[in-house]
Order: sequence, then structure tokens, then C-alpha cells
Amino acid sequence: MKVRTCNECDLELVGRKGQKFCSDYCRNTFNNRQNEDSTAYVRRINGILRKNRRILETLNPNGKITLAGITLAEEGFNFHYFTSIYKTQKGSLYYYCYDHGYIKTENDQYMLVFKQDYVK
Repeated sequence: MKVRTCNECDLELVGRKGQKFCSDYCRNTFNNRQNEDSTAYVRRINGILRKNRRILETLNPNGKITLAGITLAEEGFNFHYFTSIYKTQKGSLYYYCYDHGYIKTENDQYMLVFKQDYVK
């Protein structure tokens, strides 16, 4: 009979037939190592998205406000990163960082909004 061993530490496995790891620690270590190539990149992008959302949330406590684009830039907002785009029937584009969004209006003004339940 073939001896089954842990995919991480090579200890002999005792237990159910489909078991691949001897412990949660080995399973987590194995999976973290498998994902570490993209982790730094993904972590950096998620950090930018969280910062953008935090800025929008802070500047828009009541759900809707219009302010100058320079205000967003001074806070460190990165306009290149967002989680979704919503296109209205009239063709206007709202950019969202999770549930907080914005639309550029005239004269470098931005209207900040909070995503309503009917927006998908």
C-alpha cells in the first residue's frame, strides 16, 4: 500500500483518503507559497482601491457632493484605479470604487455619489 504524505512537510497522513495536508498550518503555507507570485501585485492594487474608496467616503459623508478634481488629487486619489463603471441611459459614465463613485462634470468638477441599490 502506498504511503500518503503531506504536500508541504512530507509527514505521513493519517485520516481520510482525500487528505492532502497534515494540518491547517501546512495547508496555509502551501497555498501562500503557490500564490506569492501575484500576491505583491494584487496587494498593491487592493491598497490603491481601498485608499480611493476611503477618500471618496471621507469627502462624501452625505451621499452626494460636487467638488474640484484638485481636491481629490491633493488627498492622493488615483483616477486610474476603480472597481466598476456604470453607464447611464444618456451615456454618462460613473466610476466606482466598490460602493462609492464619481462622475466628471464641467470645469474639472467631480460629483461624488454613493451607489444606490438599483445600480448594478
